[in-house]
Amino acid sequence: MTDLNAFITGLPKAELHLHIEGSLEPELMFALAERNGIAIPYASVEEVRAAYAFSNLQDFLDIYYAGAAVLQTRADFHDLAAAYFARAAADGVTHAEIMFDPQTHTARGIAFGDVIEGLMSAQAEAHQRYGMTTQLILCFLRHLSEDEAFDTLAQAEPWLDRITAVGLDSSEVGHPPAKFARVFVAARAKGLKLTLHAGEEGPPAYVYEALDVIEADRIDHGNRSLEDAVLVERLRDAQMTLTVCPLSNLKLCVVDDLAEHPIDRMLAAGLKATINSDDPAYFGGYVGENYRAVAAARGLSRDDLATLARNSFTGAFLPPDEIARHLETLDAYLAAHPS
Repeated sequence: MTDLNAFITGLPKAELHLHIEGSLEPELMFALAERNGIAIPYASVEEVRAAYAFSNLQDFLDIYYAGAAVLQTRADFHDLAAAYFARAAADGVTHAEIMFDPQTHTARGIAFGDVIEGLMSAQAEAHQRYGMTTQLILCFLRHLSEDEAFDTLAQAEPWLDRITAVGLDSSEVGHPPAKFARVFVAARAKGLKLTLHAGEEGPPAYVYEALDVIEADRIDHGNRSLEDAVLVERLRDAQMTLTVCPLSNLKLCVVDDLAEHPIDRMLAAGLKATINSDDPAYFGGYVGENYRAVAAARGLSRDDLATLARNSFTGAFLPPDEIARHLETLDAYLAAHPS
């Protein structure tokens, strides 16, 4: 397993499902709270980590939003993203598509521009330091209204040339994709790609809505699609990318044990699955840990891991020539590390 772990670390890969606010480590939370004079309800890093013993999506979201309160300035968002990019580069990530939740911040009086300008400066730094390509995905919070999503899209207008896609996250149950149908049409008209969380806690019907109502370019999570054989066939035939997050699935009790995780069943069914870290500070691991944990739990082969990495590039929202360049890097690595 040591050799396989080293292979995973060096394996060139893309991360397509990463919430940048969910990469806020307790140490940085404390540092930003002190820098900004923000009171937080924890006396130590250990207390924060203990609070991460949630058992469902809503309990996680409660602490997630509380932690976001320390993010106040453009420099804070830069530091947050820069810390993530450093960890991603160490995990072999050569392309990262990071999601951000502007409504979490604008509702607190933080300017949209401060959020995105901080993230963009970290993107430029990551490209310079690591040669990493990066993209931004603006996510709407699904527990809020569609009108509020429209307002957020309007606020994003000056930066749309730097935003690749829009997504839909937060509490899934009770907030189906169709609730946001009109704002996704508007986003598509502005040239943005569409991706949304569906089939994590929500039923397969939400995945159908993502396909038929939203006409999504990508599905985030999608685990519960396996409950519907017709849906599996449709996703396979369309080669729809699924951004699967194993440690997130475990932490949020989507699976009770990684030994039960369906990632290999997805691959065997011909689904275009990828591995991602979702909210790594909260879920116990960045993308490398996700690869290693599920590989050990499900006995994934090097070929399986190579397929997952290849899927991550072909599923990226990149131009074909950039995808081809990343695939060349992957193929060179595989040739240099034969089974």
